[in-house]
Amino acid sequence: MTVLLDDPLDAAALILAGELVAFATETVYGLGADARNGKAVAGIFEAKGRPHFNPLICHFPDAESAWAEVRPDDRARALAAAFWPGPLTLVLPRRADCRVDLLAGAGLDTLAVRVPAHDGALALLRAAGTPVAAPSANRSGRVSPTSAAHVMEELSGRIAAVLEGGDCPVGVESTVLDLAAGGAVLLRPGGVPVEAIEAVIGPVGRAVPLSAAAGRSLRSPGMMLSHYAPALPVRLDATEVGPDEALLAFGPPLRGAGTVFQLSETGDLREAASRLFSGLRTLDASGRRGIAAMPIPERGLGAAIRDRLARAAAPRHA
Repeated sequence: MTVLLDDPLDAAALILAGELVAFATETVYGLGADARNGKAVAGIFEAKGRPHFNPLICHFPDAESAWAEVRPDDRARALAAAFWPGPLTLVLPRRADCRVDLLAGAGLDTLAVRVPAHDGALALLRAAGTPVAAPSANRSGRVSPTSAAHVMEELSGRIAAVLEGGDCPVGVESTVLDLAAGGAVLLRPGGVPVEAIEAVIGPVGRAVPLSAAAGRSLRSPGMMLSHYAPALPVRLDATEVGPDEALLAFGPPLRGAGTVFQLSETGDLREAASRLFSGLRTLDASGRRGIAAMPIPERGLGAAIRDRLARAAAPRHA
């Protein structure tokens, strides 16, 4: 049963226990999980019915907390000074010692971060003391929620709690700006107008359509067929493992497997989702010549896992 809370300390305790809690920001209500906890992050996708592991925005109580996880440049610091707390999300390179689970960033080397301008959200973030990953608190494809009642209509019974925070004053999602690749690219318009951003850092580009970006490595998720890919070739739905292959296992490992990374011995799709990107990275460094991935069922989070494995296995020129 989903409960309605009015104390940020109670909400923080649930998040630290691995539960999902919706909370108000100035933009829309977010569905929050401890961003360090891969299984909790996987629960976000499950609760929303989100079909793909798109990168999630990680929320922080202040800029310095965000800078502990990503590497800001002078532009990022200037934008933070101008618009944080506020409805601006910055995509920046992850630090080598970043504590955020890879699933929250969809396995990319970047992370989307922001500091919300909402007293309740900030109180929750300070009390939790951890980055909180939070997309909008609605079922995938539905209208974003701007009240606790909207969240209860969408997600009651799917999450632990909703922290009551009143109606969201901005009512549209944050602006997302990619600063990770050297330039400045608007990935999503939102609560901070692009003209205000350009007044601080100069001209901002717009995200390039897929057809015009062939051959480029894009920072935004799900735009290229070959994506989230290790250097080693990946073979899907393996029922046997070759002598030169590492095994990405789901359930009891295949006979003869030497190097094995277990997604879930018991066939738990949430556990498998939380371990997928770590598994690909681990096996990529195994010294083998390829990765054999055991079959994953299509149901629930399995569809998202299969999607990411298919992208990892796609030809590099795709």
